[in-house]
Amino acid sequence: MTPPPSKYLWFGLQYLLRQYSDKEKQGLRRTLWYLTEGSGYMMQQGTKPSTLGFSLADSPVALLAWIYEKLHDWTDDYPWTDDEILTWVSIYQFSTAGPAASLRIYYESLHSRETSFRGVRYVPTVPLGISYYPKDLFAVPKSWGKCLGPVVYEATHTHGGHFAAFEAPELFAADLQSMFAEGGGAHAVTSVINSTD
Repeated sequence: MTPPPSKYLWFGLQYLLRQYSDKEKQGLRRTLWYLTEGSGYMMQQGTKPSTLGFSLADSPVALLAWIYEKLHDWTDDYPWTDDEILTWVSIYQFSTAGPAASLRIYYESLHSRETSFRGVRYVPTVPLGISYYPKDLFAVPKSWGKCLGPVVYEATHTHGGHFAAFEAPELFAADLQSMFAEGGGAHAVTSVINSTD
């Protein structure tokens, strides 16, 4: 189930009426940059993953360029070390499935009847936690996040990007602890898991 069209019309109206804070406007600019300048990989991986997969498997330099571009563009000026970059690239290069394995999921998702990049499904039975990082790929206003599901936890951070778990692990871990801790919005989920042990 996707949110009703009226919800999207309301977002558009808010945008036109400039009803967003300066931080939300910065986030929307970041999102627009990503959609127009940084999302081409998604179409390539979603339509021709094998072509790209063979190229990345054949050339470690191509794989380095492919991965490093994302590490650079999708973080909040994180100071990558050579060892960190080579570790990320090595995970793709030396895994049993090889570099192509990470591409195929885009094809499967794009061609699935259940999910699609063309729309986001609202899942009413799954508690949702959202952490907002200013340099994430979709840095949208909080009101937009509520269209994804029943939001039980939200946090807004002053730094971090798409790889927040690596860039700002202390923030990421604190959000998980808050969401699943006793009194947290998704604590009931941990109760169910613990009762099955």
